[in-house]
Amino acid sequence: MIFAFPWGLIGLLGVGYLAVRQVRPGKSGSGRVIYSDLRLLEGASGTPRASLNRALPPLRIIALALLVVGLARPEVPVGIKRAAGAGIDIILTLDISGSMEIKDLGPQSRFHVARDVLSDFIDGAGQNRLGLVVFAKQAFTQAPLTADHKMVRALLDEVEIGILQDGTAIGMAIATAASRLRNSEAKSKVIILLTDGANNAGDIDPVTAARTAAALGLKIYAIGVGKERDPSQPPLDFGASQPAGTELDEETLKKVAGAAGQYFRATDADTLREIYAQIDEMEKSEYLGPKHIEYKQLYGRFVWPALVILALQFILGCTWLRKAP
Repeated sequence: MIFAFPWGLIGLLGVGYLAVRQVRPGKSGSGRVIYSDLRLLEGASGTPRASLNRALPPLRIIALALLVVGLARPEVPVGIKRAAGAGIDIILTLDISGSMEIKDLGPQSRFHVARDVLSDFIDGAGQNRLGLVVFAKQAFTQAPLTADHKMVRALLDEVEIGILQDGTAIGMAIATAASRLRNSEAKSKVIILLTDGANNAGDIDPVTAARTAAALGLKIYAIGVGKERDPSQPPLDFGASQPAGTELDEETLKKVAGAAGQYFRATDADTLREIYAQIDEMEKSEYLGPKHIEYKQLYGRFVWPALVILALQFILGCTWLRKAP
């Protein structure tokens, strides 16, 4: 048996002091009556009431000792438990370049559609650990891997186009996400890459980054968003409410996916939601959480008897064993 709050046992010193005072009361204030000659009481028989009265002080000491032990939370280990469930480590990688302002997935821009879909994905992530990497000309980690999905969603809500210099560094985004997953102990480690453009920034080639990620045991699900560009439209019309098309480099994204995962194409909001739902169903793995020792609590075996004894003493002291002033 061990105690959750062993320092609480210090209270037994106070109980011991009270017990000593009961056995060896002080010279004054003890409440004892001293008779000059006790021979007059020889042969007198005691009554049950008197016997019980003498038993109450020791019972009070026992009750206090039980109460102190109970409050120290005695417990015994009964086994070791590890949380188990279906979960993976996922880095959500979001393109926030200027072209994501194009409105060709619906009434909202590509960026706002993607952010809404990601929010729903985060809400339904279950036991998965999530992280968030955003990229334009550079890439940086907006949220590290965590099981706190509310925090990830809050940090996603803070992302806006323009917080990074414009450009599309797909290779850097993959490398940044891979660095976050490199030390993960999950059996399944996934990067979900969403972009609408072609790699035109950064020092790392996307295919090279993808092959490095694959060597680390990572999977990459690449999602290209946006409609095919109409040759009659300007190449990029960021503020347009009508489809302006995309400069999406599907060939590179397919090579990225071929090295480490799978490629998807989303031309509207519903398709994008379906893609994330499909990825969620594809990636499930069993994992074990940290060990947790389970204890059986024993404090009730001490506290309840103590309370019963103290309650009986109080009731008897107010009724049958009440002393006249």
